[in-house]
Amino acid sequence: MFEVFDEYLIRKQPDLTESDLAQIHAVSIFKKLRKRQYLLQEGDVSHHACFIIKGCLRNYRLSEGGVEHILKFAVENWWISDLESYNNGTPSKNNIDAIEDCDLILIEKQDFNRLTENIPSFRRFHERLTSKSVDAFQNRIISNISETAEEKYFKFISSYPDVFNRVPLHMIASYLGVTRETLSRIRINHAKRR
Repeated sequence: MFEVFDEYLIRKQPDLTESDLAQIHAVSIFKKLRKRQYLLQEGDVSHHACFIIKGCLRNYRLSEGGVEHILKFAVENWWISDLESYNNGTPSKNNIDAIEDCDLILIEKQDFNRLTENIPSFRRFHERLTSKSVDAFQNRIISNISETAEEKYFKFISSYPDVFNRVPLHMIASYLGVTRETLSRIRINHAKRR
């Protein structure tokens, strides 16, 4: 179960030693989720950083009217958690559930923090991961306020082909902030132009 996780960590931070990996394994929890099973529900506190070995999850929020707003998809070799809840220890406003059956590695926040304190290579890895995550969120905000629905759709396809082929269209519409009808119209118009 740790082979995929180890390969990922070493690819991202080649100077991690066997001793470093052993410390990471010691605090890592393997978890399986079935399709549609929750990793985190609104109102619960996010206590874990979650690495995806296999499967696909989504992080989403429900509006007052019950409309789903997908904030993030995550597939193999990605991390997911509700950062606001995780960082502040507050009840989550989001849900995270499995779109497919998943194999996960969870690391409790206090253990994760201890790893960043005790393993300089892991701290550097975490700093780069955090920086990339902030960049991605910023680019997503800019995209949402400046691009057309069609531009957002084709950018999503080109940026996340692995996700696009695994996620139902209504979820992609939710992620892009467009209606399912708008997304269908974009797809039909694109097919006609081919």
